[in-house]
Amino acid sequence: MHRRKAQLFVVSAPSGAGKTSLVQALVANTAAITISISHTTRAMRPGECDGVNYWFIDVPRFHRMIEAGEFIEHAQVFGNYYGTSHNAVDAALATHTDVILEIDWQGARRIHALYPTATLIFILPPSLAELRQRLERRGEDSPDTIERRMREANSEVSHYAEYAYLVVNDVFERALDDLRSIVRAARLATAVQVIEDLPAPAGLVAS
Repeated sequence: MHRRKAQLFVVSAPSGAGKTSLVQALVANTAAITISISHTTRAMRPGECDGVNYWFIDVPRFHRMIEAGEFIEHAQVFGNYYGTSHNAVDAALATHTDVILEIDWQGARRIHALYPTATLIFILPPSLAELRQRLERRGEDSPDTIERRMREANSEVSHYAEYAYLVVNDVFERALDDLRSIVRAARLATAVQVIEDLPAPAGLVAS
């Protein structure tokens, strides 16, 4: 009998690199994988839904959750809090469903310390100039906010070497195929395979 242990994937990227669109497209066409829904104190944007994009909560409740130890990781970004719930991640993994976390490099470090077998993936824009153009084209932020996001992007990108895989989101379909390839390869890793009713793997023979 053969089965596979559920896996944790961590995806990070600077704002505007296309991380969320790539992850949503991946999940829509891949079996047994889900996105962990984070908690946030930021305001809901047009088109977002509570419990779908995020769990939208107020600051006092967020602090109560921190004090109760309910988050695997949490961070403050652009004045808003974001956190990943222990229960949400562990419940999904218990059903043999892979879980994707969309978090920043600081959260990725903490997740990797708690889940050493997690697969860390960084999404890069083709260039910082292109990233600025994307932020401007989507029309969601003021010029001051765009400048702040660009400063944060420089900091975020400087940590890409901490990740096992890099995906450059230049052409969306190509980047999506790269992301799918990483998931497929990670699922084939020997360490996550559970094979029963077969002889135990032979030990290494000293030369």
